[in-house]
Amino acid sequence: MRSHLRLGRAAAVLGAAALVLGGMPLTSTVSATHEGSPDLTIVTQARYEVQPAERRVRVTVAITATNHLADTATRRYYFDRAFLAVLPDTSGFKITAPSGTPKVAVSSAKDDHTLLRIDFGSRLAAGKSASFTLTFDLVDPGGAGNRDVRVGSTIVSFPVWAFGTDSTPGSRVTVALPADYIVEFLAGSMTGPEAASDGLAVFDTGVLEEPLGFYAYLVGDRPGAYADRTLAIPVGGSTASILVQSWEDDVEWGDRVADLLERGLPELGGSIGLGWPEPETTTVREALSRNTGGYAGLFDPAEAQIDIAYYAGPGVVLHEAAHGWFNGTLLADRWANEAFASLYGAAAAAALGVDAEEPTLTEEIEAHRIPLNAWGAIGDADSDEETYGYAASLALARLIAERTGDGVLREVWAMASARVGAYQPMGGDDAAPTIEGNESVDGAPDWRGLLDLLEDTAGTPFEDLWTAWVVRDSDRPLLTERAATRLRYQELIAAADDWRLPRSIRDALRVWEFQTADALLGQAADVLDRRADIARIAAALGLTPPTTLRPLFEQADSFSGALAEAAAELEALDLLGRTEATRLQDPGAIESLGLMGTEPDLDFEAAQSAFEAGDLEATGTHAAAAMLVWTTAAEVGSGRAMSLGLLVLALAILVFLVLRRSRRSRRARPRAPMATPMGSTQDRTPPA
Repeated sequence: MRSHLRLGRAAAVLGAAALVLGGMPLTSTVSATHEGSPDLTIVTQARYEVQPAERRVRVTVAITATNHLADTATRRYYFDRAFLAVLPDTSGFKITAPSGTPKVAVSSAKDDHTLLRIDFGSRLAAGKSASFTLTFDLVDPGGAGNRDVRVGSTIVSFPVWAFGTDSTPGSRVTVALPADYIVEFLAGSMTGPEAASDGLAVFDTGVLEEPLGFYAYLVGDRPGAYADRTLAIPVGGSTASILVQSWEDDVEWGDRVADLLERGLPELGGSIGLGWPEPETTTVREALSRNTGGYAGLFDPAEAQIDIAYYAGPGVVLHEAAHGWFNGTLLADRWANEAFASLYGAAAAAALGVDAEEPTLTEEIEAHRIPLNAWGAIGDADSDEETYGYAASLALARLIAERTGDGVLREVWAMASARVGAYQPMGGDDAAPTIEGNESVDGAPDWRGLLDLLEDTAGTPFEDLWTAWVVRDSDRPLLTERAATRLRYQELIAAADDWRLPRSIRDALRVWEFQTADALLGQAADVLDRRADIARIAAALGLTPPTTLRPLFEQADSFSGALAEAAAELEALDLLGRTEATRLQDPGAIESLGLMGTEPDLDFEAAQSAFEAGDLEATGTHAAAAMLVWTTAAEVGSGRAMSLGLLVLALAILVFLVLRRSRRSRRARPRAPMATPMGSTQDRTPPA
């Protein structure tokens, strides 16, 4: 947040008194000559010397007053006093002159200047000049950190004026301070530093043409010891280890900041819903705005350090404390981190009952409207853009909070902290153990991831807010693509029923790669169409589809495997259907003869079982075997019948031939002699 120093510049006022007419002094203001120059001019050489030990700046003003009037024969013109405006809240006025007894007194003290009356101590005659030395002090009054004048061993800050007559050139200003201060001018400029003989460093304006037009505001710090205090603050179940470092000469700052942190961090943690995220000690250090890049506070998560300007109010302290969460590690974009640091910082201030300035989106600021995605990085944006960015981001954060409620925002921060992305798996059951919930993402969500998380968690759209506040013209086509792809995604979730869409689709959605997501959704739809075909055909065959396709679908980086599996299952079902169609319900004699010695029913049952088990190779083998038997049974039976007939015929012929041969053999064999009875003879001698 930007610093808010009171850098007002009162216009210096110069007056003079008394001219003599007829020997009687008449009081009047200084009149101008005919040439347009004042009748009385004052030119000064002012030196501001920083005196840290006395906690003051000693101002020494060498004054040269000149009377530009000319006496006449009847009149003498002189001045005996003048009025000089110096800085407000100054004190210890003294004036001296080489001769006479001049006096100085406060004529009036205003918020923006102190008007001094300087009595010359003698008359300044026409055409004459007089010299005076005026001294006074700018004293550090203590108190509020944003006071205009601070002078200490660690820091100095104070306004620098030049003094003199308007439109009178010749005045000059120098500032001298210990050389080890590192000086910066928040307003105006001076040359230097130059080393002086007394060891001081001197800055110089040179001769000024318009002294009353000069104004500067100087701040400087120098290395010095810090006063340290360590705090252990319970925050949402964790303990925040905080080291508060205040300048040794500004213990009030340390007291005030430590008190705010001890009360504010638990309030912030409860509202955000997270413990303190930093495991190491976080240093909260008093700083100049130079250390914070021109802002009143800056959180550096890499160093675990918060620099808070010495003048920062309670709102800045609580805002920077909220950056303990919103610093680029919980959310990626600057506007989002500033938005919610402001939201929770303001809420904590209200809960603690402390006054806190907060950026308000006025009509004047609204005139510099930009898309928050176009808000530049710290140091890159101009002041108008910065002012709008802070005010608009807070306004948007409040609209988001009104739409979500505190509970939803706490869920969103918990998910972002755990690196859990939107589009978590939907559907599925314990039958798919390889699908893990709470899918993680890399890095903090940017404006896209935050929109997705908000809509998924709240169940309500936020795209209108993004369109009105966040996106650039170049971002708008992405929102159109997103709406169409998300609708298709939701439709496919419903179509998938108890199956989960694969993570590859969700990852593409998370990074807003909508063309990739659309291509994957199209392939997923093809697989689901084939799943429906598989279920329908399998049911007609009295089968249960295998579980093989589901993990290939749910775990797909691409769907080539799932599509190939679906095609193979459909092919297997087609084979089973065709095999079923060839089954012989009432085989005839010839078909029965062909089926003898085979078991096609067992092969078909094995094919069905293999399909339900997801073994499509075995399905094909067994189905082909069964189909072959059923489709060739008649042919095989006919062949077998013919073969059997031929075999019978062959056997008959063989028997016939054997029998015939046997008969022939018996006819060809010689007869044996007949036996004669004992005691008789037979004459075997053939007749002569």
